[in-house]
Amino acid sequence: MGEKKDLQALRAVSPAYAGRNGELTAVLQYVYQSVLLSGCGRDAEAKQLIRIAVEEMHHLEKLGALLVKLGVPPVFTACPPYPVAYYSAANVDYSRPVAQMLAADIRAEQEAIACYTRILDAVKNPDVRAVIEPIRAEEEGHLRILQEMRSAL
Repeated sequence: MGEKKDLQALRAVSPAYAGRNGELTAVLQYVYQSVLLSGCGRDAEAKQLIRIAVEEMHHLEKLGALLVKLGVPPVFTACPPYPVAYYSAANVDYSRPVAQMLAADIRAEQEAIACYTRILDAVKNPDVRAVIEPIRAEEEGHLRILQEMRSAL
């Protein structure tokens, strides 16, 4: 499966995939919030969050493909390929007031940006960097959108 394992890159990238604050959490959290807000008649916010969720799904897909290139199957754990610490939906922030949702989302995007910055600081592998740099840029865009949404409350 994949190429020769780059253990440094693998250790750096794995938490961003399905760790506690990784892309899988982001997808589930934004979908949860979108469905909840849609049910409360807040359709504009719901649509914006589902758009972000779709982008986070693309990040999850890209990171999974990168894990395969790094030589491991994209198991939903914080440390693929080991079948330990499987992903738990308990990682999702289930806050309900909109202001609390957005605060949690903003914190999560800030952590994602910091995570991707750490990966870029630690990993020199050009194939890994080519995946991580655009993801970090998109996370910065999500942060701006969420800050604007919070300001509009």
